[in-house]
Amino acid sequence: MAFNTVREIDNLVPIRHVLVSLFDKTGLAPFVQGLLETCPGIRLYSTGGTYKALEEALGEKAKDHLVAVSEYTGQPEMQGGLVKTLDFKIYLGILSETYNEAHQADLRRTQAVAIDMVIGNLYPFQRVTANADVTPEEARGNIDIGGPCMIRASAKNFIRTASVTDTADYPALLEELRATGGKLSLRTRFRLMQKAFAHTAAYDAAIARFFGDLSSEKVSATYPTQH
Repeated sequence: MAFNTVREIDNLVPIRHVLVSLFDKTGLAPFVQGLLETCPGIRLYSTGGTYKALEEALGEKAKDHLVAVSEYTGQPEMQGGLVKTLDFKIYLGILSETYNEAHQADLRRTQAVAIDMVIGNLYPFQRVTANADVTPEEARGNIDIGGPCMIRASAKNFIRTASVTDTADYPALLEELRATGGKLSLRTRFRLMQKAFAHTAAYDAAIARFFGDLSSEKVSATYPTQH
């Protein structure tokens, strides 16, 4: 995803508020360091293990640039991390449209921020279910809920929000941000949207295949006391 430097100045969106929630944290530390260097005043909102990884990567800078989602929303995470980012304030920030005054009024009313970039990938359902001995319960536990919602919402609003799902895109994104003073083009946001929906579609298809091939007898044997 190379950045074309030929006169692409229209539809550039500055990256100021970024939501980060990742299972695969490959390349995260250098990417966020690059974001801090290219996007003045950036704030990173995160949860759980990703928050801890960012805190370690940022060091002393964490106090100025890192915000826990639970602190931002005022809602603690559900036990086991089952609900972390599924919050009105989060999705208002992702889906709000700059030209929509009602959306802007909602942002002001809730003291929310417009989220310009979402960095997310999903629980390893495909990897876990590749094991022939995997149980239905192990598979069920690796169905990601918040991740696909977050990715799909940011991809839907590609006119303003960047949905980053592929760690291999990090270097090219930093290259573009350096070239534009911390902004991403519509062309890039659209390409990210295409990849994001392909990512969630493949994930849902894998879940459908796995559970579609299960017999009711195997499920009943897994949960003999459940009603």
